[in-house]
Amino acid sequence: MKNLRQVKIGETAKVVKLHGEGATKRRIMDMGITKGVEVYIRKVAPLGDPLEITVRGYELSIRKADAEMIEVE
Repeated sequence: MKNLRQVKIGETAKVVKLHGEGATKRRIMDMGITKGVEVYIRKVAPLGDPLEITVRGYELSIRKADAEMIEVE
């Protein structure tokens, strides 16, 4: 499986699973990124960090390290 970091700009992916533990996983879920939700990759910063995504109708910036914890299809 691939993670959110590997999705190209302009593509939409569906969240399959969240990796990580404790506060980090909870923070990702609090941002609205949960199993089954569609995530659209809007932009990636020049050095690859952070990513700007659209999830549940709003824009969100997420760190590369956090994006690697989100498994998508």
